[in-house]
Amino acid sequence: MKQRIVGINVARALAVVGMIIVNFKVVFGENGQSWVKSFASIFDGKAAATFVFLAGVGIALMTNSAIKNHDQSKLKVARIRIMKRALFLFFVGLSYITIWPADILHFYGIYMAIAVVLLTCKEKTILISGICIILAYPIIITVLNYETGWNFATLEYQDFWTFKGFMRNLFFNGFHPVMPWTAFMIFGYWFGKQDVHNNKFVKKTFWMSTIIFIAIKIVSYQTISTLSEGNQEATLELIEIFGTKPMPPLPIYMFSGTAIAFAIISACILISRKFENNFIIDALNKTGQLAFTLYVVHVVVGMGIIEVINPTKIGKYSIEFSVGYAIVFSLLCILFAVIWLKYKKYGPLEWVMRKITD
Repeated sequence: MKQRIVGINVARALAVVGMIIVNFKVVFGENGQSWVKSFASIFDGKAAATFVFLAGVGIALMTNSAIKNHDQSKLKVARIRIMKRALFLFFVGLSYITIWPADILHFYGIYMAIAVVLLTCKEKTILISGICIILAYPIIITVLNYETGWNFATLEYQDFWTFKGFMRNLFFNGFHPVMPWTAFMIFGYWFGKQDVHNNKFVKKTFWMSTIIFIAIKIVSYQTISTLSEGNQEATLELIEIFGTKPMPPLPIYMFSGTAIAFAIISACILISRKFENNFIIDALNKTGQLAFTLYVVHVVVGMGIIEVINPTKIGKYSIEFSVGYAIVFSLLCILFAVIWLKYKKYGPLEWVMRKITD
């Protein structure tokens, strides 16, 4: 159990660092050298997808033994705990949405509530559910207008605080809408149910998902370049449909995000197993244990510091500053995690969540 959790916590730490880079880039500014922009764009949509996928793995770890042993009372306790945590995360995410509109936690709460429905389903049913959610989204997008409520120039959502606008944002066209983002958690739940102790299985998963991810990237690129015939305007329109950008979350993005999450987590499990006593692995393992705290801290403290120092320059910083600051802040987060867990068993917000939901 310990080894498995080490690899998963390492992946969780990397996902948080990836999200810090993406979010700081979006908030502070991204004009500057193209190689820095290319480096930062590697994490777009992938870090958040992996973060959600890992929550699915976590749900599996909480419920595996109860399901395997047909222990209904233990399973009932786990269900209630997951639902309480879902509710807790939903309200924590909403509590600071005015300062961070791209929050993922309130979406997270709904994904978790949906995952609870699938807890005792057959593995095949779980996989099919994830695939169906992804494939249903393009059908929904032909019926509903994806751009409703959005001002994409400022990334502001006009009617967020109306019931209709809130539900539309939550389920259909927000930053991480329930349809189809719940699929990431569902696939994570399926993965967490597998024998991830087995190196052979994990290696096979790593190679298969890496090949699938590369294949999707090639097909995406070829489709766009063939259909656009070099026309710049057509290229931009085709990227929306056949590209791997997270907005709108169409099947090509969703399947590539799923493949990269499988690959990253499998790699982290294998590497953590091989270098179990390495200080970097140990530091990342501790960072992963504080993922919830660090996600909130990167918004409230990380963005807050710059907001206080120079509010007028927000959005106008260079990409070099945004990425540099993200890396320095991430290193401070890792240092904080290592020091904190020397004296405490859980992170600050993890402790609060356990007190309220356990």
